[in-house]
Amino acid sequence: MKNKIENKVADTINKYRLFTKRDKILVAVSGGKDSTTALYILNKLGYNVEGITVDALIGNYTKQNLENLRSVCQKHNIKLHEISFRDEFGYSLCYLRSVINSKGHNLRSCAICGALRRYLLNKHSRKLKAKYLVTGHNLDDEAQNIMMNFLRNTLETSARLGLVAGLLKSKRFIPRVKPLYFCTEKEITQYSKLMKFPVKYGACPCRTGSFRNEVSIILDKLEKKQPKIKHTIIKNFLKQLPKLKKQFKSTDQLKNCRHCGEPSKDGTCQACRIVSLIKKND
Repeated sequence: MKNKIENKVADTINKYRLFTKRDKILVAVSGGKDSTTALYILNKLGYNVEGITVDALIGNYTKQNLENLRSVCQKHNIKLHEISFRDEFGYSLCYLRSVINSKGHNLRSCAICGALRRYLLNKHSRKLKAKYLVTGHNLDDEAQNIMMNFLRNTLETSARLGLVAGLLKSKRFIPRVKPLYFCTEKEITQYSKLMKFPVKYGACPCRTGSFRNEVSIILDKLEKKQPKIKHTIIKNFLKQLPKLKKQFKSTDQLKNCRHCGEPSKDGTCQACRIVSLIKKND
């Protein structure tokens, strides 16, 4: 199992030319099994990697994850960059969500956390002069993304998926790549336990009730009746992805947010929109 996962990751990187050993790579680590596995394997394979983590301050959950991350990085001599919601925005995720919802905006924790986390990862990855930002997305995650977009009829969002995320390019945007793309969640869980990584295996407490959680449950049930159905979803999606990218290709360039200067599809980035909801009427 150990060699199988490591070889699969190495083959994925080489086959799709994701990056080279000369490139500076940051791995977005949460303290979970996927990102910890990605960080460990890339370091073992000899890539120039460092970890970068964003603490959303979700009680003991993120506190323990951060302690686990520090332990792994110290053991394997990997540099870890730590970013905090409180340092950047002044508040924890739970406080941000409660204030936003109290003002009549029905935003889930995952939507708030995802937007702010992506903003911080790109901002700090660029400051650290990384060429690529690696995420721990696995085959199950991508299958969920594909089905969520299909059910929501948001094919343009699906066009941004794949091993290298995004459609539009910008010098201020650090490309995000997924070397665990063909590894299943089950495989990564087995590998993580075999390596005895100090990680939590439960889902984020804020994920309960999310659309992703519902789609995940449905796919898991289908997988039991029809083994490899997630592989089939990925296989067929990758065949269609070039057509999707061509269909939704735009001559537009990513703009810079007028408030923070970060890359944005329009004049105001999603992170600044969310932060403005907190400040509005204060």
